[in-house]
Amino acid sequence: MKPIEWLGNRLKIIDQTQLPGKLAFVELGDYTEVVAAIKVLKVRGAPAIGVAAAYGIALGAQNIKADNKAKFLSQLDKILLAFSAARPTAVNLFRAIDRMKKVAAAADVTAIKQALIDEAKAIHAEEEAAQERLSRLGAELIKDGFTVLTHCNTGSLATAGYGTALGVIKAAHKQGKKIEVIATETRPLLQGARLTAWELMQDNIPVTLITDSMAGYFMSRGKVNCVIVGADRIAANGDTANKIGTYTLAVLAKENDVPFYVAAPTSTIDLSLSSGDQIPIEERNPEEVTTIGGVSVAPKGVVAANPAFDVTPHKYITAIITEKGVFRKPYLGSLKNLLRG
Repeated sequence: MKPIEWLGNRLKIIDQTQLPGKLAFVELGDYTEVVAAIKVLKVRGAPAIGVAAAYGIALGAQNIKADNKAKFLSQLDKILLAFSAARPTAVNLFRAIDRMKKVAAAADVTAIKQALIDEAKAIHAEEEAAQERLSRLGAELIKDGFTVLTHCNTGSLATAGYGTALGVIKAAHKQGKKIEVIATETRPLLQGARLTAWELMQDNIPVTLITDSMAGYFMSRGKVNCVIVGADRIAANGDTANKIGTYTLAVLAKENDVPFYVAAPTSTIDLSLSSGDQIPIEERNPEEVTTIGGVSVAPKGVVAANPAFDVTPHKYITAIITEKGVFRKPYLGSLKNLLRG
């Protein structure tokens, strides 16, 4: 399954909003369509957003008509701005934008368009390789017979590769370990129910779906051996932004002596931010809370809040799993050395 695929002059994606009812592929021929797909969550998950944006920028560049490099870069900047406004929390998006901008600035005017395609492919390949390695490293933490609780969706759909938290689970399963997964539904858009459960069933990994509010019940009864989640941005001190509800799970895990792991490629680490207090949190349409599948579940006119992410302080995180190793506290310093090494 290829959630994101470059076709030469179009970008092919899985429309995640139609899962699990329908596995639908969509071909995008204009960069504005890629921006829209990111905004409405046809493409979602930090690594996947970065990959899709890189291809979208390359796609937009192919249609730029300019007789000199200055004019080309001026038009490219408009495309970059459109992607930077798509979603604010996932750092992979901004890292991809920065890489594409640097490649365009360094390339000869006659080679810019191809250079951008090549860079997008490189970003995609690097993400795939990083995820496969971190999944193998993380699988060492999963023992035979474990029940793992995970939140939101962190598999191929969210990463355009092997997966992060779900990649670790898949790698442990492939090693022959008899594991089971508890997946939270992940309100308000049900990425756990719609996407994670679907991916695990495709891989024949036993999964039990629960509502978000049931997690403490299962942890308190010793039915969870560890929690593993992904990340949208990790600050220099290890504070981690992830899907709303992650912070709650981390506190519950600490209370019940359950290890809490974050699995993410180094492309998700943002050393420019000293702590999670500086991570921008996306606020989405309140209708995502008051409706499910277009059906109202709340009184008309009720005020609803809809932050898409929360920040888990590093003190609650047992380890951060990356393609360059598994890191434990203190994270400040070790993460900086990781990226410099």
